[in-house]
Amino acid sequence: MRRFLYIAILLLLPLISFSKVHTEGFSESEIPDAVFHRMEGKSYPKGCPIKRSELRYLRLMYVDGHGKVKEGEMVCNKAIAKDVLEIFEELYKHRYPIERIQLIDDFDANDERAMRANNSSSFCYRVVKGSKKLSAHARGMAVDINTLYNPCVRRYRSGRVVVQPSNALKYTNRKASFPYKIERGDLAWRLFTSHGFKWGGAWRSVKDYQHFEK
Repeated sequence: MRRFLYIAILLLLPLISFSKVHTEGFSESEIPDAVFHRMEGKSYPKGCPIKRSELRYLRLMYVDGHGKVKEGEMVCNKAIAKDVLEIFEELYKHRYPIERIQLIDDFDANDERAMRANNSSSFCYRVVKGSKKLSAHARGMAVDINTLYNPCVRRYRSGRVVVQPSNALKYTNRKASFPYKIERGDLAWRLFTSHGFKWGGAWRSVKDYQHFEK
């Protein structure tokens, strides 16, 4: 009898799903109708080719720069949802400061407005500014963190410099000390890169210090 039970258990092991138990306040789900309604016409415009089923809705806890615990929400691609949950759980456990995590739809999917508010987000169906190329955010495969203090900086041969958001010029000096700054070797950088994400701050032609993509 015992031998029979032992064999049965061995046969069933591959069918048993061992899932990580997430910290309270962290969850992943398909996009609820109420959330999708907020996205329609904004981050999810009419005719968007990305299927709703390809995206996931995350609930996240975080600690802001004043040490206050807050609740956030994010939509990303289902392919990175597990990674993003694990990363933000670790950031929360280590009290890594994040000012806000809201859907970009709260800013009418306006990237400039969201960045000025130092918002952290993922999915938004849009092209890269100044080009026709789809952003990694269009598929929900990128995450931007503390966007005001970690701007996107484009330097042209003519000497022209374009900063996004436009009010973040003083944060382009990465040798200066200021809150919410992401730099090589810090916790956010270590967590994202260890999960296979590439950091925009390491790019050559453009420096996108807020940006991690996979």
